[in-house]
Amino acid sequence: MVAYELMVILNPELSEEETEGTLQRLQDIIREGEGEVSNLDKWGKRRLAYEVKKFREGYYAVLNFKAAPAVAAELERIIKITDNIIRYLLIRDERAEQEVEKVEEEA
Repeated sequence: MVAYELMVILNPELSEEETEGTLQRLQDIIREGEGEVSNLDKWGKRRLAYEVKKFREGYYAVLNFKAAPAVAAELERIIKITDNIIRYLLIRDERAEQEVEKVEEEA
């Protein structure tokens, strides 16, 4: 499995239930692909540096997880067709991978 970090910016006009539902859906996709979510950090509403899809604010959330590359590709496909997400960034978290390797070497 590969460690990833996903930052999403959600539509700020969503209700709290819709925001939670969208974040839960992302986590469910990871778990269905036999991945594991290690952390979900909700930053809340923040002002954007520039206008994105006619929004000046967005609801930020960061999700750290480990999964197979196919799961990350499926997650990215779903994000692209989800209207509630106005911007995202999915990166490989090399720091987390190095920590796992260090622990395995010590064992």
